[in-house]
Amino acid sequence: MNRIDYLFQTKKERVLSIYVTAGFPNLEDTLPVMEAIQAAGADIIELGIPYSDPIADGPTIQESNTQALENGMSIKTLFSQLLGFRAKIHVPVILMGYLNPIMQFGVVEFCKKCKQVGIDGLILPDLPMSQYLEEYKALFEEYGLFISFLISPQTSEKRIREVDEHSSGFIYMVSSHAITGAKSAISKEQEVYFERVAGMNLNHPRLIGFGISDAATFQLASRYSQGAIIGSALIKHIAYSLDLNKDIHAFIKGVLTPE
Repeated sequence: MNRIDYLFQTKKERVLSIYVTAGFPNLEDTLPVMEAIQAAGADIIELGIPYSDPIADGPTIQESNTQALENGMSIKTLFSQLLGFRAKIHVPVILMGYLNPIMQFGVVEFCKKCKQVGIDGLILPDLPMSQYLEEYKALFEEYGLFISFLISPQTSEKRIREVDEHSSGFIYMVSSHAITGAKSAISKEQEVYFERVAGMNLNHPRLIGFGISDAATFQLASRYSQGAIIGSALIKHIAYSLDLNKDIHAFIKGVLTPE
């Protein structure tokens, strides 16, 4: 069984997924950061593949992408770093990236490497559903890779049900029609959207992302879904860290502690 399925079968609420850019803050920080995220109590690690034009991401994650690329991170380097990581990391690990660098690397080779090292799933914001179904669905399934598609407040009910039909693992529920970035609060309009989707009785669990940054927003998001994804807030927290392990633990424990 895929680790993502197992997680959602055994944990029904307050699932915390943490996004971090691979090779950030420093090139060799990828595995230490992953270990700290797991040890602090996160349920899923979402590892960003650095890209020069991350269209769905806000300034904080864009800057982390730029820094990681300047550090020398590449898909080839990432897979080298991930060799043997399953000896220490037992939570689901998802790669988040964009099509262009994956296609340059070679999609089949990318999938093979994912299976070799132990990756559970993918988030590819710029992969159209039609292209996925025609070109990649069978390939991803062959290598045991789940894929999570994104929905937003502007997504129609018909499209949401299509996403529910073809996603595997969970649905990435974007909290607002905007780029990523930490916000201080969730608006009433967003809550109406959360309630609307919760009332659709979808087959797949949902995680809310974009704008989740602390215990209050995590708790509110978890009221309407199985949990949430946090990225920008953690990246800001560790950008200039002198003790990654300590700072990651403090941040995640703060998120998981109800206010």
